[in-house]
Amino acid sequence: MIRGLLLDSGDTVVGPRVGRWNPRFDFEAVLLEHWPEAPQERFAAGVAAGELLLATTQRTPSRADYHRAVLDALGMGAPSPELLAELDRPLPPEQLFAVFDDVVPALDALRERGIRMAIVSDNWATLPDLYEALGLGAYFESVVISEVLGCTKPDPRMYRAGSDALGFEPHECLFVDDDPDLVRAAVELGYAGAVIDRRDAVDAPDLLVITSLAQLLDLAAMRPSS
Repeated sequence: MIRGLLLDSGDTVVGPRVGRWNPRFDFEAVLLEHWPEAPQERFAAGVAAGELLLATTQRTPSRADYHRAVLDALGMGAPSPELLAELDRPLPPEQLFAVFDDVVPALDALRERGIRMAIVSDNWATLPDLYEALGLGAYFESVVISEVLGCTKPDPRMYRAGSDALGFEPHECLFVDDDPDLVRAAVELGYAGAVIDRRDAVDAPDLLVITSLAQLLDLAAMRPSS
């Protein structure tokens, strides 16, 4: 039976408050304050450059390096320290994230059933602080973060760090992510796996697909692959 639950963060537990994950929703406004003549017609290309960096690196870059890649695609030279600091200034978590409605009831029920939980996320090191501020920190015994670990999923070290933190073997854990490829990688490592599809956009007939964390309550049907 499943004893541990490893959850991705973005689009699994929380979603962006405004539209996109990166760069942050206030990127354009901050940039125009520092660089009024910024080519707004190239903003989409800057966002794409940042996404490419995150998708192709084997470890999560610092937020400053991420912003440098976006700004370079816009044609800016070396950005000032002041601009980089402003782009990364702390904001209240509720301005950045929205917790999906199904999350807290599901986590409460899972915890009552003795399921121990960890977050496994390709993310920046500030994620635990954000979870605490959102009132979610107490649910998770560990938060495995790519920037801290120095690698990203599907590197086996990411998954294993989550199950090791709970004290379980892979076959005792269920991994949930919105990316089917990352779930497949977990299954290949001996974890049970489920894809959460919050946008009705997943085509993965070879995997268990759920639309709400509430569906995890029927853990009897979620045994590890033999």
